Amino acid sequence: MKIKVDYLVCEANAVCMGLVPEVFEVDDDDNLHVLQPDVPPELLDKVRHAVRSCPKAALSLVEE
Repeated sequence: MKIKVDYLVCEANAVCMGLVPEVFEVDDDDNLHVLQPDVPPELLDKVRHAVRSCPKAALSLVEE
């Protein structure tokens, strides 16, 4: 699974980073960075939760 971000919708409010800091990071300029775009299997459930928790629905998972 791969993480897809709609950067036009993302407000970088860091909900995803709070849930999975190993994968998501919001920098000091409020830009979201995906540290691991290919989701490691051991983090998949946490990433799915982060995707569902995004208040702007800017995150999604796509099959590779």
